[in-house]
Parts: sequence; structure tokens; C-alpha cells
Amino acid sequence: MALKIGIFIGSLSTVSINRKLAQALIRLAPDDVEMVEIPIGDLPLYNHDFDSAYPDVALAFKKAIAEVDALVYVTPEYNRSIPGALKNAIDWASRPWGQNSLDKPSATIGASVGPISTAVAQQHLKDILLFSNATVLGQPEGYIQFTEGLVADDGEVTNEGTAEFLRGWVAAFVAFAEKQLAR
Repeated sequence: MALKIGIFIGSLSTVSINRKLAQALIRLAPDDVEMVEIPIGDLPLYNHDFDSAYPDVALAFKKAIAEVDALVYVTPEYNRSIPGALKNAIDWASRPWGQNSLDKPSATIGASVGPISTAVAQQHLKDILLFSNATVLGQPEGYIQFTEGLVADDGEVTNEGTAEFLRGWVAAFVAFAEKQLAR
């Protein structure tokens, strides 16, 4: 069975370094693994009033999540936490009460130009995901210090050490997800 992994990219920017990181993960994934972006940018701000009648964009979003086996969250760090757009997407996916879509094998990874990368944001994200009943990969952690040219627009990683790490990270997540799904 081929594993299908959905990717949430926390940054809405088309030139985001985390979008490039997501492209690198897609490119480095094993041949029998399909990785697809689940876009979050068109979701309106979550509001409990929508619970009785989800808008079409939110229904399509939840359907896209239902069609994957596992989820990867590629996030920048904004003000020592996750971006509002990503939190909004998580709120949509976990509601209405009793219809949580996030109870899947999950992993977090992120890139930043700073030396501690996205460590604080990922810790916040893991707390949110655990509350949402996701099973979250603990190790290896993925904190990528991004430098100019590290990942090309097409996802090619120019530093072999980083490419090797990312291949290993994807392989570890695939093994984790397959183990969780076999239960």
C-alpha cells in the first residue's frame, strides 16, 4: 500500500523558505510515498457560527485531509509560535466538536534563518496536535537553519548533508506513520 501524506505549509508566502522545504521533502520522499500539499490560504477565519453549516472551502479542506494517511506540518516561527494561518487551519480541521480530522500520524518540521530555527513554534504546534489526538513523531526533530540557496525553487537541496538529513527524516516519518496505521 502506497502511503499518501498531506503537507500543511504554515507560511502563505509564495516565496517562503518553508514552501521550499516542503518541495524538498516531496522531492526526497521514497518512490512509493505520495506527498501532496493541502492548501490553507483560502480558509476564512474559523468561527463557531460555521459549525452548523461549513462553507464549501472548509468542506473541501476536510475532504483533502480525509484522503491522506498522515500529515506533515512545515512551519515557520512567528513571534515564538506558529503562524495564525496554520492555527486557523487546525481549528477548521478539528471542528465541529466530534468531527476532528487531525487524528492521524503527524510530524512537524520547519526552516528559519535563525540558529534555533523553528524549535519554539514546533513545540507549540506539537502541544496543539497532541490535544487534537494526533500521534506525533518525536524523533528525529526537524529544525532547519536555512541559508540562501540551500533549497532551489524546484526542491533540489544543494547541501548533501542537509539532503541526507531530510531523506532520513522523511524515512523515519514514513516508518512511524506505517507503524501507527498498522495498529
